[in-house]
Amino acid sequence: MNRLFGSKTTAPKPTLNDAISGLDSRVASLDVKLSKLNAELATYQQRISRMSDRSPGKAALKQKALKILKQRKQIEAQKESLETQSWNMEQASATTDNLRNVMVTVDAMKSANKELKKQYGKINIDKIESLQDEMADLLDMSQELQDTMARNYAVPDDISESELDAELEALGEEMEYESMQAETTSGIPSYLAEDSVPTFVDEPVEEEKKVAAS
Repeated sequence: MNRLFGSKTTAPKPTLNDAISGLDSRVASLDVKLSKLNAELATYQQRISRMSDRSPGKAALKQKALKILKQRKQIEAQKESLETQSWNMEQASATTDNLRNVMVTVDAMKSANKELKKQYGKINIDKIESLQDEMADLLDMSQELQDTMARNYAVPDDISESELDAELEALGEEMEYESMQAETTSGIPSYLAEDSVPTFVDEPVEEEKKVAAS
C-alpha cells in the first residue's frame, strides 16, 4: 500500500518565513536573468545603431532584440508577481506576530487579574477602617499628652504691663526698706562707714607736719 499511495510524511510544514525566503530567492534569480537580457539588448542596440537602414542584417538583429525584449517583459511580470506575494506574506507574518503578542499580553493580564482578586479577597475593608479610626484616636491622645507635658506653670501668659510695673515698684520699696534696716542695726550711718571714707585723704602728709612742729 505504501508503494502505491506513499507513506505519510513527518517533515514539518513550511512556515510563512520559509515561504518568504523561497520567494525572495526566486526574485533574486530573476534579477540575474534580467541583467543578462539587458546586457544582450544593449549589445544588439549598439550593433543596430551602427548599421544602415539598407543593411540586410539589420532586420534580423531587430527580430532577435524583439524576442529578448519579450522575454524581459515576461520575467519582469513574474518578478512583480513574486514580489507581491512576498509582500502579502510579510504582512500576514507581521499580523500573526502581533496577534501572538496580543495573546501573550492577554494571558499575562488574566494571570495578574486572578492574582489581584486572590490578594484582595484576603483584605477586610471594615478592619482597615477600624485600624484607621484607632490610629487617629491614638494620635489625638499623643497630641494631648504632649500639650500637657509642655504646659508651663511658672509664668502666667496673661500678665499685663501695669501688673509688671507694680511688681517692680514693690520690689524697689522692699530693697530700700532692707537697706534702712541694715543701717539701723549697725548703729553707724552708712555715710560714716569705713567703706565710705574718701580715698583722697593723705595721712603721710599729716605725720610729716607733726614732726616738723616738734
